[in-house]
Amino acid sequence: MIGTPAGAVAERRAARVAEIVATAWELARDEGIGGLTLHGLARRLGIRQPSLYAYFESKNALYDAMFADGNRKLLERLDAQRLPNDPRRAVKASMQAFVDFVLADTPRCQLLFQRPIPTFEPSAESYALAEDVLGRVIARLDAAGVEDQGDIDCFVAMVAGLVDAQISNDPGGTRWTRHLDRLVDLYLDDANRRSTP
Repeated sequence: MIGTPAGAVAERRAARVAEIVATAWELARDEGIGGLTLHGLARRLGIRQPSLYAYFESKNALYDAMFADGNRKLLERLDAQRLPNDPRRAVKASMQAFVDFVLADTPRCQLLFQRPIPTFEPSAESYALAEDVLGRVIARLDAAGVEDQGDIDCFVAMVAGLVDAQISNDPGGTRWTRHLDRLVDLYLDDANRRSTP
């Protein structure tokens, strides 16, 4: 009997993992990120729960795969974006894409940015993807003349607060996010003024 090439086996496994992760996101949208259970996931996949352990050693390992998947999708969104040449407008456009992505999927937002699962901490490999996302933000700010770490921290907190206010107080609306460009202008004006000798 001729064995299956290792590459084909790896491809099938990767495809199955991607299917499980996609189904886990569907379940999280129905039940909430904290309501995701391996039993419910297995039922939705039409398999027995022990079969999941061939792919994920624990529920936190599944969350880690979901965390990585969410950040990969965010990086893809940011990479696909055509940004204006003007640095200020580029910051606004990239932050609008970020906010749109985050608000499009509340469970994904919670897992990536709010850490609602007390026992879950992303692996170093998955967290590196989140750091890559932050690196893109920092590069945009640097191009707009913002280099101070304190200013970067304030910017991240400002955008996170805007997203949290939108999700908490006007889900599905624009009451808070419609002010994104205005807040970016206020922030950049202040940061640039303070950095000018």
